[in-house]
Amino acid sequence: MTAKTGKSFASRFGVHIAVLVFVAIWTIPTLGILVSSLRDKDQIIASGWWNSFASSSQTEAGRLPAASAQAQKDGKYVIEGNIFGDGAKREISAFGVKAAAPTQYKAGTAADLGDGVTLQMNADGSFVLASPKAFEGERGQRVYYASSAPPKFTTENYDSVLFSEGIGRSFMNSLTVTIPSTVIPILIAAFAAYALAWMRFPGRALLIAVIIGLLVVPLQMSLIPLLKLYNGVGSFFGVPSKTYLGIWLAHTGFGLPFAIYLLRSYIAGLPREIMESARIDGASDFEIFVKIVLPLSFPVLASFAIFQFLWVWNDLLVAMVFLGTAPDQIVLTAKLNALLGSRGGNWEILTTSAFVTIIVPLIVFFSLQRYFVRGLLAGSVKGG
Repeated sequence: MTAKTGKSFASRFGVHIAVLVFVAIWTIPTLGILVSSLRDKDQIIASGWWNSFASSSQTEAGRLPAASAQAQKDGKYVIEGNIFGDGAKREISAFGVKAAAPTQYKAGTAADLGDGVTLQMNADGSFVLASPKAFEGERGQRVYYASSAPPKFTTENYDSVLFSEGIGRSFMNSLTVTIPSTVIPILIAAFAAYALAWMRFPGRALLIAVIIGLLVVPLQMSLIPLLKLYNGVGSFFGVPSKTYLGIWLAHTGFGLPFAIYLLRSYIAGLPREIMESARIDGASDFEIFVKIVLPLSFPVLASFAIFQFLWVWNDLLVAMVFLGTAPDQIVLTAKLNALLGSRGGNWEILTTSAFVTIIVPLIVFFSLQRYFVRGLLAGSVKGG
């Protein structure tokens, strides 16, 4: 008895450890995206997000004012000022005048630049450039310095993404595509699943076989033929090809085989006695479907809604084919792809955009997750 208890405890402990590992694998990158989206651009470049709560160090280059800013003081020509003209709160630890030795002198010391010219740069960024002769030229002295800045968090990245970059409009476009593309397949598949599970008609077995076969057809193989067919129908009726209706129909067609298969497996496993009792009481198939089957099938409907919503929300290929790139049509994934191609290294924009895209899927998943496992497991029940 003791051995069995110990084995059971070890098994539960192993399961808990495995769950914690998977949660950490999923949570840590998400946390990194969130933290990076709230950081300053310069600090993102200087250090990783795990160092976001510590001061960041980086080597920068600057240029002192030109000769026109000089003044005579104690028999010398002096140029004074602060290298941090923006008033940033940073601290300089070392400085230099050559790119090969950017930290040659410690902050606060006077560097000899030759011909009697000295440069003193203090920790707060203030500097004094002195020379026995008048400075000449329109370009100031080039300097390098190593500085550290305190942690800085800002919401400016979200302001830039949501209002300046057009992401807000594409966010609404994605909702316009995703919500109907999730609801329409559920409505069609629910009726079809009930008919294939409980109604007897010629060719039922063949239809089930065709639906199962469509599950293995790659989306990429049917995408272009479907687009040509849709364009042909659109030209015949004089309807534009790049419309929301087209992408709704496309996502409905691609999602229907899995939806019908999943819902039929669940509906076929419902108790036969309930259906027979309803028929004895005079209920029609439509009444049985609406009043009995739909309420009992909510877990599996929620499970498919999660799958379909996540797939459509994160889709790029179908959106690029069936929708245009106009501001009133481009979806969020396509907009982010354009930002990535044109901006490249602007990580503050990319991380903020990425976090914006996962907010809605997270809300949908956590709202319906209690039905998720029930719906998936229910599909494994063998029915008639």
